[in-house]
Amino acid sequence: MKQLPFNHSSLASIGVELELQIIDPMTYGMLSRAKDLIRNVTESPFEEKIKPEITQSMIELNSSVHQTPSQLYADLNEMRLFLLMHAEEIGIKIAGGGTHPFQKWALQKIFPTTRFKNLSHHYRYLSKRSTVFGQHIHVGCPSSEDALYLTHALARYVPHFIAISASSPFYQGIDTGYQSARSNVFSAFPSSGVIPYLLSWKEFSEYFYKMKQLKIIRSMKDFYWDIRPKPEFGTVEVRVCDTPLTIKKAVIIAAYIQTLSHYLLQEKTITPSHDLYYLYGYNRFQSIRYGFEGDFINPMSLQHTVIAEDILETIKLIDKHTRQLNNSDWLESLTELVNNKKNDTELLRQIFKETGSLPKVVSEQCLMWEKD
Repeated sequence: MKQLPFNHSSLASIGVELELQIIDPMTYGMLSRAKDLIRNVTESPFEEKIKPEITQSMIELNSSVHQTPSQLYADLNEMRLFLLMHAEEIGIKIAGGGTHPFQKWALQKIFPTTRFKNLSHHYRYLSKRSTVFGQHIHVGCPSSEDALYLTHALARYVPHFIAISASSPFYQGIDTGYQSARSNVFSAFPSSGVIPYLLSWKEFSEYFYKMKQLKIIRSMKDFYWDIRPKPEFGTVEVRVCDTPLTIKKAVIIAAYIQTLSHYLLQEKTITPSHDLYYLYGYNRFQSIRYGFEGDFINPMSLQHTVIAEDILETIKLIDKHTRQLNNSDWLESLTELVNNKKNDTELLRQIFKETGSLPKVVSEQCLMWEKD
């Protein structure tokens, strides 16, 4: 059987996709205005970088490929300002965050592209329910084998990414008690979860083409795994992060994943094992439920630690690569964030505690996106 083509990328180059909320400036509920926004940016320099998502209360920003987080920040910030200008023209606001705190999924409208309409027909209510908002981070890989290795190796750090990015405590008008309510939504899809335990590109290619031949998938997009190879881009895509409340936070997360990927691809310190996936569900749940305070079982040593402590130890471990990539400022910001154990979920809960109003929470989310 033929092998799946892989478009090679430079080592640890980075790109980001950000899913954002379209907000009514009067009620701070969501508005189905994505068609108007897309129409407004047609024939602009950002036409290919600002895209619709599955429902009409969502919009997606797609960065270019970058070698440094600073370049990525400049790119995303330029798009943020452009998007805000056009949002104001049509009377809407934009917000980050992994979920809208009080909007009901049943009120959402599917964006009318062929792909999204087909997905809606196939998945029914799950399609509207997936009006939740994530940050996807792409990391460049020099070869297909590197990409497959990195997909498995990064799985050990998924609780880090969830705890750092968590920004969705509220869902359908209640405090869920979770750090990332968004993460639970995608568990319902049959192609969610983790990549099968395939350790060579030949094995992975055979699996891909078999699933395609059986008409279970059409393309790599149909695998909703937490981390997946993207052969057409020459990347590995990390898909577990909530959309942060600011561009700066999004870039801090991307800088950490870039540095960690550089370390893993250069030093190959993680050996994919069954223990990695035996413990995956437990570790993932701990981060979704408890964030930085969650229990983490190291799949290599089988020792328990707190997720925040494991992140801080990892930052120290990869310091050489942080300096090689000139990412020290970004990782210092991450260290401060983890030491304070203050992710965006805790910030949103604090706003609600002070105001007692979920619309006011969303109002603050919009202000944070505007000010960055």
